[in-house]
Amino acid sequence: MMQRLKQGRTLLLNMILPIVSIVLVAQLWATPVQATGVYQMPDLSPDDPTWIVDDGDVLSRATKGRINSAISKLAEETGNGIRFVTIRRLDYGETVQSFVDQLFEKWYPTPETGANQTILLLDTLTNNSAIHSGETANTVLSNEVAESVANETLQAPLRDGNRYNEAFVDATDRLVAVLSGQPDPGPPAVKDDIQVEGTFKTAEETDDQTSTIVVVVVLIIATVAPMATYFYFQRS
Repeated sequence: MMQRLKQGRTLLLNMILPIVSIVLVAQLWATPVQATGVYQMPDLSPDDPTWIVDDGDVLSRATKGRINSAISKLAEETGNGIRFVTIRRLDYGETVQSFVDQLFEKWYPTPETGANQTILLLDTLTNNSAIHSGETANTVLSNEVAESVANETLQAPLRDGNRYNEAFVDATDRLVAVLSGQPDPGPPAVKDDIQVEGTFKTAEETDDQTSTIVVVVVLIIATVAPMATYFYFQRS
């Protein structure tokens, strides 16, 4: 009787343990594979008229066309450039500010090439944003206004339903106005809503949650099944 029980339990564990191992390995590899590092960003020269790098894939074609038109006109009239960047997830230990600082150095390796440039970055997994401007741009776009654009103008539509297109259009309008020498239109009015956080999960969050559930279910099976087998043989 005990021999049959041991054989049944061993067989069951031999079937379950490989599944648990595979799921755990997949979970451990999920984050690094999907993360984005500065080295993965395209190599853009300082005079490259690429104003949008939408790796997060959150902007529509119409929005990109509107933004490109506005920034191209700004660059032609004032020499100031703006690049918008979206990514899906940061590398481990990276922050949006450290990422955008490194990206600025990559695209504008000298103070002269980056003097009139600005990069606004958004991590679509967390919706955290950061901005970096060159020395000349900072004389027009103060640090206070730049931070307001990143943390208020861009963020307001994101908190109200992840409206990415509206967020970047609003940020474009404000940055273009300030860098053109026009009065700062200021941040958007904040709605006095009870719910201020977005309620929609990103694909990455949903995938992570699903993987975690699978792991938990498999572990429960691995624990409960041997006990059930034991009681079955006991009754037999």
